[in-house]
Amino acid sequence: MAKKKTTTKKRPAKKHATKKAPSSKGPAARKTDKATSARLEKLASDVVRTSMAHRDPFLDVPTRTLSNTSYNKSRRMLQMGSATARRNLFDLKMARKFMQSMLLASGCKSLIDAEKTLSLRGMYYKCLHTIPGTKEKTLDDQSESDGVLEDLEVTIGSLREELHVYADKRGDLVGNMTIIDAGDEIDLRRMGSGGYSIPSIVEPSVIQFKKCEADFILHVEKNTVWQRFNEDKFWKKHNCILLHGGGQPSRGVRRLLRRMNEELGLPVYCLLDCDPWGHYIYSVIKQGSINLAYESQRMAVPDAKFLGIRAIDYERCELSDDVQIALNDRDTSRAKQIADYPWFAQNRAWQLEIKKMLSNGFKMEVESLITKDISYVTETYVPERLAAGDWLD
Repeated sequence: MAKKKTTTKKRPAKKHATKKAPSSKGPAARKTDKATSARLEKLASDVVRTSMAHRDPFLDVPTRTLSNTSYNKSRRMLQMGSATARRNLFDLKMARKFMQSMLLASGCKSLIDAEKTLSLRGMYYKCLHTIPGTKEKTLDDQSESDGVLEDLEVTIGSLREELHVYADKRGDLVGNMTIIDAGDEIDLRRMGSGGYSIPSIVEPSVIQFKKCEADFILHVEKNTVWQRFNEDKFWKKHNCILLHGGGQPSRGVRRLLRRMNEELGLPVYCLLDCDPWGHYIYSVIKQGSINLAYESQRMAVPDAKFLGIRAIDYERCELSDDVQIALNDRDTSRAKQIADYPWFAQNRAWQLEIKKMLSNGFKMEVESLITKDISYVTETYVPERLAAGDWLD
């Protein structure tokens, strides 16, 4: 008699809940992430609520224009007004921007949830795809995603860095200070000829100041000038922090300047070119920028001083004609525009400075002081200006 065949039932495999790895972030960083995530969720919830009520979904985006920007005299910085522009999903002119705004918001939310960051370029590719059923791409180029990201910042009131998106590094730093960067202790006195590369994200959740012995901060415009100061060990002889912004300083550089001035009480002196662009860089550092007026309170340094180079330096430093760079029509127009800025218009010293440059008919770079001596700027010019308190405010 054949044996009865028995079958063994397979037990279903146990489902294990996926556990998220413990966060490596500190309490401050987790608190910031939680607040930013909540703002993004509210943005999405408001759109959903409007849709469920059978109404046209919309976003009200604060206007980042000169007409919606004013100078706060008491705070000595630019601030954004209350004007907004509405983006409706069912408006053909606004639908694309509306879609891009929600797409970028979703992308930033996923970065925060994953505790990861992306570059501006990386964020562009993360949100780039062809819309199903069409041949249309979500983004034409990175400039679109960058602009929408700035709109998103001001709409929810969070810095781009708090959305976990960073820009390319720009600027170097050296000096009598020790910092903690993402848990690593870094002695800024031992950075060699290259210096410490200033990251895009410099918030307290990433960078903390451990020990500072410096008396002030010297911000120079370009890397070429910074190299001279670093090679001559100016920061060591004069007990300061030395940094540059690679021309127009990045948000990371400006934010770090603000933090060091505010949290450490360090005066900020700016050594910039004698031209409309050097004057504009100083204006942005001191009062903030029109495009980012909504973040002036976290980036502007109202007490920053303009150390030079000055229009009168051609005579008082006895410079040769070789240093003269003729002003073109664009320079002249820009200089007059800067002179009309409210924060410069009533400043007699700045009016005289710009007037003198225009009457000279030429501009000068900080590097022009090399015609006196290769180390004239570090050994004579800046020490004398600091000792005499000779600067523009």
